[in-house]
Amino acid sequence: MKKVKKVISLLNYNLKTLVGFEALYKILTLLIFMPLFLNLFNLITKITGYSYLTLENFLSFLLNPIVIVLLIILFLLMAVYTLFDIAAIIVILDASYQKKKIKMSDACSIALKKCQGFFKIKNIMVVFLVLFLIPFLNIGVSSSLIATIKIPEFIMEYIIKNRFLLSLIVSLYVLLLILLLRLLYIFHYHVVEGKNFLEARKDSIKLSKKSHLKDLVTLIVVQLVIFILYFLLLIAGILLIMLVSKVFEKILIIKSLSATIIWLFIAFTFIVFVLLTTPISYATISVLYYLHKDEKKEKIKHIIIDENKNTKTNKWLKRITWMFSGMALILGFLFTYGLYKGDYNLNIEYTRRLEVTAHRGASVFYPENTMSAFVGAKKLGADWIELDVQETKDKEVIVIHDTNFKRTTGVDKNTWELTYEDVEKLDAGSFFDKKYKKEKIPLLKDVVEFAKENSIRLNIEIKPTGHEKALEKEVVDIINEENFEDSCVITSQVYDVLKKVKKYDKNIKTVYVMSLAYGDITSLKDADNFSIEAMSVTRKLVKKVHNEGKELYAWTVNSKESINNMIDLNVDNIITDDITLAKDTIYSSKTSNVINEYVKLVRNIF
Repeated sequence: MKKVKKVISLLNYNLKTLVGFEALYKILTLLIFMPLFLNLFNLITKITGYSYLTLENFLSFLLNPIVIVLLIILFLLMAVYTLFDIAAIIVILDASYQKKKIKMSDACSIALKKCQGFFKIKNIMVVFLVLFLIPFLNIGVSSSLIATIKIPEFIMEYIIKNRFLLSLIVSLYVLLLILLLRLLYIFHYHVVEGKNFLEARKDSIKLSKKSHLKDLVTLIVVQLVIFILYFLLLIAGILLIMLVSKVFEKILIIKSLSATIIWLFIAFTFIVFVLLTTPISYATISVLYYLHKDEKKEKIKHIIIDENKNTKTNKWLKRITWMFSGMALILGFLFTYGLYKGDYNLNIEYTRRLEVTAHRGASVFYPENTMSAFVGAKKLGADWIELDVQETKDKEVIVIHDTNFKRTTGVDKNTWELTYEDVEKLDAGSFFDKKYKKEKIPLLKDVVEFAKENSIRLNIEIKPTGHEKALEKEVVDIINEENFEDSCVITSQVYDVLKKVKKYDKNIKTVYVMSLAYGDITSLKDADNFSIEAMSVTRKLVKKVHNEGKELYAWTVNSKESINNMIDLNVDNIITDDITLAKDTIYSSKTSNVINEYVKLVRNIF
């Protein structure tokens, strides 16, 4: 407990400066440096000819000599940026140990000067230490940017299944842990006392001698205490919100807002926790550093801090600091909410985001291929709407699946036998539920207008009957008239249909719909992508399609098991009748539902 109190005291003395700096650092990371590094990574993939990364081509990507060189440069830049965070925190903590106040501008200025030393040849190994050591050890001592690098799940699964490789990784992890504990104070010797890498390494090993296990236990205990406090705060807050909601459950607006309030509370506590995690870790190491120095009677050469230094820029720097802190909280909320919804994911295996297509609209809840079904699909969060088009007797393009109207309207007539004036009189909703008796069979152009207004994309399947003359051209013309070519694909089970579409407009994307796929389907050049019955989708097929730079859709995927199977196979788009099930399953596969899990936990406890 004595060490914990010292850690709290060290944090508290310059708490505003620490929080202000971390807020500034996090917001710059979020707004500038993370996008910059991600764009640099994307540039590397483009330079080397990799438009996507999957399990199948990841190894060949990493073994590419150009990739190796460029990635080393990229990670070195990331390491130096991370070292600035470490250096600034150590500077602030050293000032706290001296019982001196330090401004954020001064801390940054000193940290920048300290970072210049990392570029010297004799200190370059400090950069490699961050690059190759800290990312493997997530015990709270890693800085925010480097810590975002995670081992992709598919690589972890492969490692776990291979006993030899798993044993090798565990052994390497243990060795790295031992190395980290031996070099735990290398940054303090370099930043605080200005020693080069070799001197800092030697002194760190000497200082940590015979105390490795105690240091490790201290680090773990402090992190555990912080996590428990964070967890208890979450539970208490969620419980309080739930109790208040229970009291006012008769007020509809309170009831509907309870989930949002819980999310806001979780987001707020998470942002605060993130801002304090790195300072807490280094405060712990700093306390150990100073204690060991005292125990071994070593003189501490502190950083010179001038508390009386006056700067004209102090007032506006303070304002900027708090402005950035506020922005960090706001953007943190937005970013966390994006992660919660599944909009963002930094793991490499999700370079291709799995999208959900509503099969004939939200056909579980509304009559298929009607405007109600399409409106419902938008409300339920579908990325795409799949619909079928045919031609009437008077060459109007209508949205309907069957060639005969009997199943959905009760009229035993074929699509080519009626004019659109006749089709407008048909009841396309009562077969599903009497309350939809006013539903009509829509025109394609009306659905396209709806899709444009609501920012949802269309998967337009052309179903030729043999009675049309230029259905493909009519569909292409509607798309071009509405300037909708970038928000749709034209699909068909008849390959000649795709050929005609490409003849009319080569820029419109086409998708070949197949019940069975075997052999080299990628040789079908008029198909930009492929839509394949789920039971026929295999890992080998996905690999083949992806290696040609094309996408693979799976249809019709309606069970949780089959959705998870498609996720595992890394398909690009699933076509489903049950949008909610698909979205929830995909989201659950990428991240745990934070709110639901915490609420369930609270209910189970109380």
